[in-house]
Amino acid sequence: MTDIGAPQAADRVELGGSGVSVPPLGVGTWAWGDKGTWGMGGYDPSFTEATIAEAWQASIAAGVVLFDTAEIYAKGESERIIGRLLAQDPSVRDKVVIATKFMPTPWKVAVTAALTSAARASRDRLGIDTIDLYQIHGPISLRSHEALAEALAEAHRQGLVKAVGVSNYSMKETRSIDAALRKRDLRLASNQIEFSLLRTMPETSGLLACCKELGVVPLAYSPIGQGRLTGKYSASNPPPKSRTFSNHPMTEVDKIVAELRRIGTANGDKTPSQVALAYLIAKGAVPIPGAKNRAQAEENAGALNWRLSAEDLAALDAVALYGQRGISERFWQHG
Repeated sequence: MTDIGAPQAADRVELGGSGVSVPPLGVGTWAWGDKGTWGMGGYDPSFTEATIAEAWQASIAAGVVLFDTAEIYAKGESERIIGRLLAQDPSVRDKVVIATKFMPTPWKVAVTAALTSAARASRDRLGIDTIDLYQIHGPISLRSHEALAEALAEAHRQGLVKAVGVSNYSMKETRSIDAALRKRDLRLASNQIEFSLLRTMPETSGLLACCKELGVVPLAYSPIGQGRLTGKYSASNPPPKSRTFSNHPMTEVDKIVAELRRIGTANGDKTPSQVALAYLIAKGAVPIPGAKNRAQAEENAGALNWRLSAEDLAALDAVALYGQRGISERFWQHG
């Protein structure tokens, strides 16, 4: 039975006054086409484009219609896979929300030309007329926020994108680019950040509160710690070394998974992943877990239609980790 008032796929939040809206849960497609970190067709032979198609279909059937990709994911192959899926059934284009990202590497000094060119290339790989949400992939550009905002505004003026966002931005950076966009009659729609029970820094630092104040939707990537919070891995069976995000000692992770299992059992046999995703939704974020196949997509969708109690949330807060502060966060992950 659906919990009345609990987050459902039909609940939508609008992105920055753009007319584009998203459900409380999406799908991250970083793994789609990737043979290195995620082993598609390599060390994981069960992960194929056919299983991706099943994950796509199952997600859409469950109302989980936000799909997030990037130009650098598998050197554009993630976008191409989505393009092929859309070409197979064009009728779903009106249902899905496609988000992708521009990589603002420091040498792209002519940032407006670089961004609009990249947006056109992403649009072509995706096989769509307009990108629903276009994001700056990280705070690594040498150009000012005024210059980046102008580049996003130009892409919007050209009809390449509907809504604009950022990723890995700190509270200060979020306020700055939001202000620059507002000067150009645009709103910052989203900030995509690593946020999970293994990295609660976005909440404890005040970033989530800042996003709420500005009307910016926080998208949470690596919401189950690259598989660490599923219960599949443990101290005696760690995840592949290539999965560097949310990389904590598994002895610490095991304690969180134990609490996820306890709470899941008390809430109708929810899985650790479903509890971990429900936690983020309760915090006001839109998690975008990966899905390699139908089973994973259906499990992800099981985070909807129920909710954690205040006692459950407090118990998870008590075991959650703040997150690492390594070189990647000084250079890349500011949020």
